[in-house]
Amino acid sequence: MNPFFERSPLPYELPVFAEIGDEHYLPAFERGMAEQLAEVAAIASNSEQPSFDNTIVALERSGTLLTRVANVFFNIASSDSSARTERIEAEISPKLAAHRDAIHLDAALFGRIDALYQRRGELGLEGEQARLLEQYHLRFVRAGARLDAAQQARLRELNAELAAAATEFGQNNLAATNAATLVLDSAEQLAGLGATAVAAAAENAKSLGHDGKYALSLQNFSNQPVLAELADRDVRQRVMAASLGRGFEENGNGVLAARMAALRAERAALLGYADHASYAVEDQTAKTAAAVEDMLGQLVPRAVANAEREADELAAAMRDATDDGELRSWDWQFWSEKVRAERFSVEAEALRPYFELERVLRDGVFYAAEQVYGITLRERDDLIGYHPEVRVFAVFDADDAPLGLFLGDFFTRPSKRGGAWMNELVSQSTLLGQRPVVVNNLNIVKPPEGEPALLTWDNVRTLFHEFGHALHGLFSNVVYPFFSGTEVPRDFVEFPSQVNEMWMARPEILANYAKHVETGAAMPTELVERMAEAERFGEGFRTVEYLAAALLDWAWHRLPADATRTDAEEFEEEALRTAGIALAAIPPRYRTGYFAHIFAGGYAAGYYSYIWSEVLDADTVQWFEDGAASVREKGEIFRRELLSRGGSVDPLQAFAAFRGRGPDIDPLLTRRGLTA
Repeated sequence: MNPFFERSPLPYELPVFAEIGDEHYLPAFERGMAEQLAEVAAIASNSEQPSFDNTIVALERSGTLLTRVANVFFNIASSDSSARTERIEAEISPKLAAHRDAIHLDAALFGRIDALYQRRGELGLEGEQARLLEQYHLRFVRAGARLDAAQQARLRELNAELAAAATEFGQNNLAATNAATLVLDSAEQLAGLGATAVAAAAENAKSLGHDGKYALSLQNFSNQPVLAELADRDVRQRVMAASLGRGFEENGNGVLAARMAALRAERAALLGYADHASYAVEDQTAKTAAAVEDMLGQLVPRAVANAEREADELAAAMRDATDDGELRSWDWQFWSEKVRAERFSVEAEALRPYFELERVLRDGVFYAAEQVYGITLRERDDLIGYHPEVRVFAVFDADDAPLGLFLGDFFTRPSKRGGAWMNELVSQSTLLGQRPVVVNNLNIVKPPEGEPALLTWDNVRTLFHEFGHALHGLFSNVVYPFFSGTEVPRDFVEFPSQVNEMWMARPEILANYAKHVETGAAMPTELVERMAEAERFGEGFRTVEYLAAALLDWAWHRLPADATRTDAEEFEEEALRTAGIALAAIPPRYRTGYFAHIFAGGYAAGYYSYIWSEVLDADTVQWFEDGAASVREKGEIFRRELLSRGGSVDPLQAFAAFRGRGPDIDPLLTRRGLTA
């Protein structure tokens, strides 16, 4: 019996991972697609006049088997892939694209939806129902429902090719990242790393078949964390070269990305848009490409000026210490740490013992959620995740009522893609009688057996950030799965997770978890203060690194259909130079060859979303801190008006419902040191 064919009997419908094998995925996908197409055909051919219930609600009820298997499979494909799951993904991705097209391009089905939309004022729909009809209609139109037969045929080809290419890009990226692991012969080459990090590198090398050596595996962004600590400049240069070179081999991801950008441009033109960026932002909160460009244009010159001032300081520190003041990309983080240590008496390695994973998780992340929202989490050792390292927690509301399940998958491994993310294994919906089951994936370096996992400050931030996404899913309280949890515009979805980062440095939260792993002593108050000052140093670098990636994404997706580019490296140089952000010592956070967000994920022409959402985030942090009500009272308001609503209301209306007005950019400019 295929475990996907029935609803799971486990609490909250947690998938029965103990019974799921690779052999179950394809049969479940095939049956799931067939079942949904039969359901859609019944809706489209219904002889009764279209109604909200027999058309829109019926669509919301369709495809439950397909959703079950897809939620599990695509989480596995990202977090614990194998040669077999990669083959399945390569086979099923274009089939799923064709399946979606079969629904969206069904003329009879769209006829029913369009008929309802045209007389929506007569139907008496309000709130979530009215928005659901509007969003369905918009989705079908944007998916090509109004194109003629020849145009739809070409659209199907484009969608299938893009789906296959995105899968190929992601699989190539994982392989390239693993292949770029730097294997070193001696511990002396790791001078500057702490003993735990050196031991972890030795353990990593052993697991990769290099016993007696030391392996530095890469994470999926340009500046690797070890660059801040490695004293050997040659090793730093090798790490950076390995990182920046991923995907630019012959016929690698650089070539594939250029082809994907061209396909997206052709699709946008087919749908009536100037370019893919214009198409992508239309249903986002930004609405227009001009709005995105206006905001990014305001930030670039200020950020570059800040970064150039920082570069002068770092180059001066290099000259004083080495007589070499030529600051290169592999030097920036190392000398930033030196300057921080000297100016603020804060060293990254000295902070790690205060950030032990278990304590940060329970006494930081979970404790903050309890203080702000009243919820508690209790580990369920009797429930099994999809990998031995996955942990399962039951989540309870302030009155001890059950909310859902949270799964944590914290450590890096060769079968896991880089970065950090949240997935929903079960989406909340009162229509379907489902409570949420969400998972956070991170890539923390696993310590040797028996050793504690000590985090960097960036790791701590990521832990809080991803749990913010988890809260968005856990607090969902909507009727229709279309709107559940994080089903909101891409340039809004990062907002709740960014807000959750504020608690990591909140004095009463930090004091609860930042305790020395050996002595249990709280982090000294003066160290906390110095750490806050040190974090502000380097804001120019962080902003430029991010903006360079956002503008690179934007440049690829502003290409019109008749402007195909084939040389990804040449295009990058040109795009960054044109945007005024081509700083050799600060590579983009992601280069084209490993920019999985936009070529293997859902962020094409959407990486701007992080800074766009941060406008809302910085404004909300100011609201939480204004003293007008307690944090707990504010938490209830934020949950009720925004986190629980998912996509069931207009996002900016949800923001205004608790803030009392629209967003203000000034708090963001102040935070990032970009005020005039």
